[in-house]
Amino acid sequence: MASSDLIINDRITIFGWELTEQFVLSGGPGGQNVNKVATAVQLFFPLTASPSLSDTVKRNAARIAGRKLSKEGVLMIEANRFRSQERNREDARERLKELILAAAAPPPPRRRKTRPTKGSIERRLKAKTGRGAIKKMRGKPAADE
Repeated sequence: MASSDLIINDRITIFGWELTEQFVLSGGPGGQNVNKVATAVQLFFPLTASPSLSDTVKRNAARIAGRKLSKEGVLMIEANRFRSQERNREDARERLKELILAAAAPPPPRRRKTRPTKGSIERRLKAKTGRGAIKKMRGKPAADE
């Protein structure tokens, strides 16, 4: 089933022919409608074979996807949160978009090592000696003769 293109951001667009949707019966609330109408959506996207994504984005997305990615490199997102087929379709496409945005995000900056200031060292040691003095006071009093 050909669908419309999925625009991730200004640089990444997934073509409609890459996405495949399959509608299946959904469990959960919905009464008789759930038993009769296939409202849940399974969205398939060939992640490893996609020409729309760079190699680093594919690698990051595969790591983020985890068990949603098959051995053949096809990503499957199942959406059955809502009672209507159309809302589940939008939900599945939105979840795919979020996954690819997370994969395309730049890595966080590396942590820069810092040293504690002289004042903070002094305050910490003073607090330690104060706690030690309080704990010493908890002992039995010395017998004065």
